[in-house]
Amino acid sequence: MDVLRLTLRQLQIFAAVARSGSTTAASADIALSQSATSSAVNELERLLSLRLFDRAGKRLLLNDNGRALLPRALALLDGAADIEHMARDASAQTQSLRIGASTTLGNYVLPALLGQFLAASQADSATAWRSRISIGNTEAICDAVAAFELDIGLIEGPSNQASLAVTPWLQDELVIVASPGSELVGRVQGAGRGENARVPLKALRDTLWLLREAGSGTREVTDQLLLPHLHSYRRSIELGSSEAIKHAAAEGLGAACLSQSVVRDLMAAGRLSQVRTTLPRMLRQCYLVVHRDKQPTAALQAFMAQAQALQPAGPDTPTGKPRSNELKSRE
Repeated sequence: MDVLRLTLRQLQIFAAVARSGSTTAASADIALSQSATSSAVNELERLLSLRLFDRAGKRLLLNDNGRALLPRALALLDGAADIEHMARDASAQTQSLRIGASTTLGNYVLPALLGQFLAASQADSATAWRSRISIGNTEAICDAVAAFELDIGLIEGPSNQASLAVTPWLQDELVIVASPGSELVGRVQGAGRGENARVPLKALRDTLWLLREAGSGTREVTDQLLLPHLHSYRRSIELGSSEAIKHAAAEGLGAACLSQSVVRDLMAAGRLSQVRTTLPRMLRQCYLVVHRDKQPTAALQAFMAQAQALQPAGPDTPTGKPRSNELKSRE
């Protein structure tokens, strides 16, 4: 067996510098002096006989060699952290899991999933449980999984990152909503206001749209569903959360396209009305994502199995039942 010259500490320093872009910022993260951090980077490059960074003043920018090394280094560091957790938690029989979820799933699906998972785990009362939950848009969750900062992500659309394994999961239906007293709800196609009445496309083009920010799965699927028909949002306001959007819509600011699970409460309270249109039914596929190089722990395997077996809590929640006309979008 070849004698290894690299150390995990060198890779940890390399990853910290790659993340921060300077030895000064990295040294604060890893509790080293700036000079020691700089020396460690130089020693790593000497051992590998490769330049890993381009120097631009005090900035260190990953070059092609550095970008090729970074995911391998992160995978090794993640594996080493798992070994330390296993050794540290062996006597206490503690399981840990870092879960990320995009906004809609994190707010409306993950709590029920965690409840079912923990209930199923109560049979082993000697096992302690520790978890960290991160909520963000799909892009941020995928980036965190790719960087081994999260063990698993629950996202509202597929990811194109090559380092991630993406598994189809639940489906979610989106609806267009507005205040019951809004002009859009009042402008229905035809003479009546019955079940078959539909808002004309021109009214959708003229309305003010309340939208999620770029990088959100809800925004991306909204763009995919609406822009082929609207061509553009002539008037729009961007808000950073679906909760803010639904309350803005209830106050009459404009129309929104959101998950049924998000707007169910305000629709039941009569503060929002579904806008029936001539557009086709709007479905999006949700996914589970893990890093391809992640060594799954027992806790991660059990959580994924529970997620795959998730039963919807009600008729308006995302469902695991397959549908033939699903929309595959990226959140």
